Amino acid sequence: MPRFQDDAIVIRESDWSETSQVVTLLTAAHGKVRGLAKGTKRMTPSSVARFSGGIEPLTRGQIVGTLKPITGLANLTEWDLVEPYFHLRTNLVAMHLALYAADVANAMLADHDAHPGTFAAMAELLPALATENERERAMLLFQWRLLTDGGLWPELEKDVHSGAQLPAKGTLVFDPHGGGLTSGILGAGDARGWKVRGETVALLRGLVAGNGAVGAPVEALRRANRLLCSYLRAVLDRELPTMAFILSTGEGRTR
Repeated sequence: MPRFQDDAIVIRESDWSETSQVVTLLTAAHGKVRGLAKGTKRMTPSSVARFSGGIEPLTRGQIVGTLKPITGLANLTEWDLVEPYFHLRTNLVAMHLALYAADVANAMLADHDAHPGTFAAMAELLPALATENERERAMLLFQWRLLTDGGLWPELEKDVHSGAQLPAKGTLVFDPHGGGLTSGILGAGDARGWKVRGETVALLRGLVAGNGAVGAPVEALRRANRLLCSYLRAVLDRELPTMAFILSTGEGRTR
């Protein structure tokens, strides 16, 4: 059982016993790691020293442990709290967005499959949520990087049905099962896709170009966030409870 040490963000936590926890960590080099942390709730000097600051959801720290076979829980032996992200505990909107990010990362990633890009995206998102004017942009960048890190970036330039070049402007249709945009027209009651405004398309194409959505209007960012969240829902083939925090910010089928 190899010993490991890594930067980690806690994305899920539950009680194992009165004194121990089962935690799911998003780590920089080892991907998603589920582990058993024995004695984290004891107040003995040795336990306090080994699990400095306590292991809480949506905190960042240094973890030490031993990895077991893929089907087993890692044995987590040390934790050193680095960043508690206090702003998440004082602002409900920021907490909701952080919970969604943790939930979707947990659902999208397999255990022990390293995704350093997703870890970096989460590490950038959580502090950015402290700034109200940056939240929508930070969430869009996180969702985009989660998709691209997993090889699931949507096709935005060519029609996913015909392969033809898409127009630079105008309303298009996003087909989640095709994995991108099409110029096809949805029929009445067609649930396979969503109309997407030209402004939203331009915003997403800008992410491909690396502009970081700087200066984008808040409502455009919200529409783009709803689109990517809907796409992630289709990829997972289920709706996570925390997706309501993104999808409930607007009504209608046009993203």
